[in-house]
Amino acid sequence: MKFIDLRSDTVTLPTPEMREAMYKAEVGDDVYGEDPTVNKLEEMAADIMGKEAALFVTSGTQGNQIAVMAHTQPGDEIILEERCHIITYEVGGIARLAGVQAKTIFGKYGFMAPEDIEAAIREENIHYPRTSLICVENTHNRAGGTVMPLDLLKRTQEVGQKYGIPIHMDGARIFNAATYLNVDVKEIAKYADSVMFCLSKGLCAPVGSMLVGTKKFIEKARKLRKMLGGGLRQAGFLAACGIVALEKMTKRLHEDHINARILAEGLSEIPGIKLDLGTVQTNIVICDISGLKMTSNELAESLYKYNIKINGSKNTIVRFVTHHGINKEDILYTIDVIKKIALR
Repeated sequence: MKFIDLRSDTVTLPTPEMREAMYKAEVGDDVYGEDPTVNKLEEMAADIMGKEAALFVTSGTQGNQIAVMAHTQPGDEIILEERCHIITYEVGGIARLAGVQAKTIFGKYGFMAPEDIEAAIREENIHYPRTSLICVENTHNRAGGTVMPLDLLKRTQEVGQKYGIPIHMDGARIFNAATYLNVDVKEIAKYADSVMFCLSKGLCAPVGSMLVGTKKFIEKARKLRKMLGGGLRQAGFLAACGIVALEKMTKRLHEDHINARILAEGLSEIPGIKLDLGTVQTNIVICDISGLKMTSNELAESLYKYNIKINGSKNTIVRFVTHHGINKEDILYTIDVIKKIALR
């Protein structure tokens, strides 16, 4: 029986074209640099992002952690938005792996104000750690899939350049951001020294993310990937899906955005549910169901009986994510079911 899975765009399945590409992929030992399909994917990713080089990594988390390690030294401090993925969902990796501490800043809609970033940069002092990296997330997951305005990115970059501090962008869903802004993705990536983006979320590849930057940065990142156990061998089978993702799946993300807007507008009309329609810019909808007198765990249990999956929690905040496996009919059905639950 079909489930409408709105937990995340990580649940997307590889398309038939990806499966065919996987079957036909030429492969070799990637640690030796001999996998032609991985090499093609890395060249393609670098070109798309307007960077010198790219590295295929197993996950977005691995890509972010490698980037932090490559940009910093143990004992440094890095600046991040307090709800960002690196802080919230990466198991304290920056402390354990990179040996750096975090200076967190609350950002409106998930984006730090450049003046707050500048104020957080440490002065040279025997008592202080060195500020060595600024991290931004675009789109911002926990803020609702919000997109960082280009002028804000530019001003953030200018702060970094003023103090000689690189910018790393967690661009897991950067193609969603480009779709929303209706710009080439290079116009976003150019404001960061390194960018990580996922192939395995809304782009439907089964495994993998990309890390892009200068050739020198990627050389360092490649060695760090090996240290973290990410040196894959005949990885071309996976890279083949990534190539299809970049060629085809980046061009259909507007469909997910439309479905998210329909869902958000439908939910906003249900008494007891609160959400900020201004944050619904891409494929994520976050709402507060406290007015329904139930937790998100309880809503998740109720929806499951109707073949709808969401992630529950002990609080009243609920996230819905649209993706390739969700159509308009699924969205309308979900709205109708939540109306029924709300009226009980």
